[in-house]
Amino acid sequence: MPPKLRALSWEEIGLGNPNLLSTEPLSEDERLALAASIPNADAETPLAAQLSLDTRRRIALQGRKFQRPAHPRIMCVANQKGGVGKTTTTVNLAAALAIGGLKVLVIDIDPQGNASTALGLEHRVGTASIYESLIDEVPLSAVVQHCPDIEGLYGVPSTIDLSGAEIELVSTVSRETRLRRAIYRYLEEMAHRGEQLFDYILIDCGPSLGLLTVNAFAAADEVFLPIQCEYYALEGLGLLMKTVDLMRQHLNPVLEISTILLTMYDGRTNLARQVADEVHNHFSDQVLKTRIPRSVRIAEAPSYGQTVLTYDPTSSGALAYQEAARELSERAVIANRVAA
Repeated sequence: MPPKLRALSWEEIGLGNPNLLSTEPLSEDERLALAASIPNADAETPLAAQLSLDTRRRIALQGRKFQRPAHPRIMCVANQKGGVGKTTTTVNLAAALAIGGLKVLVIDIDPQGNASTALGLEHRVGTASIYESLIDEVPLSAVVQHCPDIEGLYGVPSTIDLSGAEIELVSTVSRETRLRRAIYRYLEEMAHRGEQLFDYILIDCGPSLGLLTVNAFAAADEVFLPIQCEYYALEGLGLLMKTVDLMRQHLNPVLEISTILLTMYDGRTNLARQVADEVHNHFSDQVLKTRIPRSVRIAEAPSYGQTVLTYDPTSSGALAYQEAARELSERAVIANRVAA
């Protein structure tokens, strides 16, 4: 029989101190005891339910480090529908993985450069960027930057030059696989130098299916799909599945939609719940249990050149992305054990 756990007070465990909450790890017994002490709330009291959920997440995530995958996971964050939170998900998920102790690289191949802005990367005109790697075959090692706010988080920026890359790539040799060659060459360089490889490489795609997005699909092993909880998102999912099938047939036979994340979720609306249920019914193995709520803090963070993890680490949005990152990393560990 497992030992009976006493519900510790906030003062006993020190959670009254926000600095301690963010830095000191808890034992599993302490986590269970604290979680047991939190009152339950249901959908009839949405504010209380959200506060309860956020508190439980803080306890579960405090000081926790994620396990490294067996090999670098290369994921393109894509959806052919715009406005579903692709860039927001890319940068915040990357930040959460890095805060969890992993080494993460974000490659921004969207000419708008929004991921570069959110990560605090230099991406003014003239900055060495992913454009030089794709067009001039400049090594990624020469254009990568360290994210100034988070240890272990790196990025390859996008500049306005990338807006013309679609046309320039048309006449180049192996135009669909230039990003894949650049990534694998970079990983080989790191291994040769004895450096720790990246645990995750996240490629932020634009909403259009041009040569830049095709390069991302050809380079990745997995598609990470953010879905906004509205009806039109389901139509976008169908289009993306057809695109992935075409990519598997012609360019990248290992590509798969491995992970789906529900974003902009508002549990107070019937539509959001219906969309979430529909996605879960059809893609139960791919959908993360975590749902990213609509959040003002998430929307505000990029204007300060930050992710929500550094802008407001105690907000509901930050905690949700950390929970999604933990779920993603734990699924990778389980998959590795099954494969072994």
